[in-house]
Amino acid sequence: MTLHDAMEDLEELGTPCSNNIKVGMMLETPAAAIQVKEFCREVDFMSIGTNDLIQYLLAVDRGNERVSQFYTASNPALLRALRDVVRACAHGNADCSLCGEMAGQPLYTMFLLGIGLRDFSMAPANIPEVKKLIRLVTTTQAQRVARRALSFETERQVTNYLRDETRKMLPEDPI
Repeated sequence: MTLHDAMEDLEELGTPCSNNIKVGMMLETPAAAIQVKEFCREVDFMSIGTNDLIQYLLAVDRGNERVSQFYTASNPALLRALRDVVRACAHGNADCSLCGEMAGQPLYTMFLLGIGLRDFSMAPANIPEVKKLIRLVTTTQAQRVARRALSFETERQVTNYLRDETRKMLPEDPI
């Protein structure tokens, strides 16, 4: 049953309901990332759940201590997937936000801003530092950082570059 079916059922029963219900989704799997254009035709907004997306995209169980060291948001495949999802949302007129640990890590803030993200959900303890960085960086700077980060082939290259760029903006903060 779809939302529209349920609304029709309510109408038939004489139960009032709004016709302006916003529909959204969590994007947390590689399959959803690949089909994002199709989903954008059906939803008003989506939130990218980075914790699960990273785990499933990299096939790494973040809770398994034997392989958890391979769980990283610096993987070039993840960065490209995020860029593609944000682009598809922009073209499909679906609002896009990002949640998960990645949202609260200043190391990734400029990259995320540079690919067009503007809405983040993070742990309250992470807000001050991320907010500080957002206030310091221009859109042009963030876009430059994102383009460069997307050009790298390895996680180490991505991490080193993002760390260097973040330290330029927040030299007193450990990154």
